Amino acid sequence: MSQPNPNESIQVDTSDDDSLFDTKSLVGSDLSFASSVRDYCYENGRRYHAYRHGQYPFPNDEEEQDRLALMHHLFKLLSGGYLHRAPIPRDRDQPSTSSDPSSSSSSPSSSDVNSEIANDTSTTNTNTNTNINTPPRRILDIGTGTGEWAIEMAEDYPTIDIIGTDLSPIQPNWAPPNCRFFIDDAESDWTFTPDEAFDYIHARSLGGGIGDWPRLLRQAFTHLKPGGWFEAQEFETWVLSDDESHHRAEAIMDWQDRLTEASHQFGKPMNVAPLIENWMITEGFENVSDDRYKCPVGGWAKNRRLKEIGRVGKVTILQVVEPYTLALFTRVLGFTFQQAQEYMDKVRAELVSNKFHLYILFHFVYGQKPLHANSSSNGQVP
Repeated sequence: MSQPNPNESIQVDTSDDDSLFDTKSLVGSDLSFASSVRDYCYENGRRYHAYRHGQYPFPNDEEEQDRLALMHHLFKLLSGGYLHRAPIPRDRDQPSTSSDPSSSSSSPSSSDVNSEIANDTSTTNTNTNTNINTPPRRILDIGTGTGEWAIEMAEDYPTIDIIGTDLSPIQPNWAPPNCRFFIDDAESDWTFTPDEAFDYIHARSLGGGIGDWPRLLRQAFTHLKPGGWFEAQEFETWVLSDDESHHRAEAIMDWQDRLTEASHQFGKPMNVAPLIENWMITEGFENVSDDRYKCPVGGWAKNRRLKEIGRVGKVTILQVVEPYTLALFTRVLGFTFQQAQEYMDKVRAELVSNKFHLYILFHFVYGQKPLHANSSSNGQVP
């Protein structure tokens, strides 16, 4: 499977004036739960989930749902429209779709995703058993959020049973008949029986919401069928640049340092994307790949596709600032609401500036449970 190379520099469009870009112009089922989960909690003007209140630092209100929708769009833009990178087989009589990399001999590559990013140099643990060639029957989406990924997968794979779980009941009332949502905590023991094992498990943007990633991966490993795939899609909460201009973005640099500190004190580290590959290998996954994509923050890239991705990325990252900052800084670092607002204003001012050529790395990390592995007899994982 062709992969991107995050080590090649992105050329800068010196004629770009992205500071004039109107970022606001881009913002535009079965559900099983107890009634008590809708007894939301409110803090600093934002709404938070009631189920396992206080364990998750991000809001779940309409503003956050809009952010998740735009983030879903950005993940697809970066991957060339694909919903997953793991090579999931399809039914022979089922037409391939643009969201299925296994249906094409050329999945998102340097030429069709980031044209200035050449062949991948990310670490890949290449083994045998790369594809079980049996179409999946059950897929689990951990932390499904608004359920957009699960719904699109259900539409693309109509013969597969898709289950999405989340702490918040913010999924739509309607979903395809093969898609169901349940309120559940991925950090608790999973209650699926061995007969309910999954062919593919997907997790996206769980950084900052999981306290014990190795345990989460062990649970995923346990509840996969032999030969099944796990995939984590995460972005780094750390900005970079090819021309070292990010070092001049003092407010952003301070923000990401404090965000890292606060999330660690909270017990759920934020910037985990670069660590997942090694964690998966340690937990026994084979054929582990970490496909990394550069996402410019703003339309400063010379390449037209990267310029468009960067404009969407800019809006998305601007929307990230408040939900990632407010609870952690006020609960953990002792900021008042007003202090947090003033602090975030400085961060946003640098993000909208055209003085810096910032980008963020997005990771699509996927690996396979060995064919010889046995499914555990229960979901109890130490």
